[in-house]
Amino acid sequence: YVCRHIAQEHSYVQAMWQKITGPDILIYLNASFPVSTARRKLNWQKKEHEEQLRRLEHARGHANLLIDTDDLTPEQVLQKALDYLKEINS
Repeated sequence: YVCRHIAQEHSYVQAMWQKITGPDILIYLNASFPVSTARRKLNWQKKEHEEQLRRLEHARGHANLLIDTDDLTPEQVLQKALDYLKEINS
């Protein structure tokens, strides 16, 4: 698979993810405010996280698969994505 991270959360253009790559499949990885700030050592306020989520609404609404990553290891996230891809390709 050819995968690409889109830094959509930095854009004010809702459909930037479509314009940059036009993916066949969009997998949206979600992390709560406490988890995302702990993982990345971010010094964000709750309102900044909420703004990022607002910017990502369009992508989230068009995602083929949504994975809530809070309680998952990176390996488990990968496995969920691979399982989904296998399922749709069978």
